[in-house]
Amino acid sequence: MHIRAATVDDIPAILALHRLVSSTSGGLARYPDEITEDYVAGVVTHSLADGVIVVAEWPDIDGLAGELHTYRNPLRLFQHVYTNLTIAVHPETQGRGVGRALFTSLLDTVRHERPDVLRVELMAAERNARAHGLYESVGFVREGRFDRAIRGPDGRPEGDIPMAWFRTPASES
Repeated sequence: MHIRAATVDDIPAILALHRLVSSTSGGLARYPDEITEDYVAGVVTHSLADGVIVVAEWPDIDGLAGELHTYRNPLRLFQHVYTNLTIAVHPETQGRGVGRALFTSLLDTVRHERPDVLRVELMAAERNARAHGLYESVGFVREGRFDRAIRGPDGRPEGDIPMAWFRTPASES
């Protein structure tokens, strides 16, 4: 596996990965038809300008094995926060360390290159226990529960879990 910073040239591969992952159960918070070229180009551009975006390559996978991005809210009040974190891991590489490697790259970048970022936040569907386990294992903590915030695969409302990683003196080393 190879983890590297994404570029605008990765937009078509990110688009394909997000469409694939969004079509699988527990994939992304967007449906495949909501993942457009404009959406992906905007995310990539925003993440390159004021955030972090990394991709994973796997020798046996056509396209990308994974992608993770996050960026700042433009309001000054939130300049210390990376938000809207999204991770997509190819179904064939899930459970093989791709997600952990992407998070490691992100958090290493924040620790060593972005001392101004004190918080990285994400949301995870309550039903996605596997994702919660990964996020907690890399240092994210649960901050509560938004009751009936999203619609599950069956159309019924369910909870969404806000989680965050915080810069601490221990995480700065």
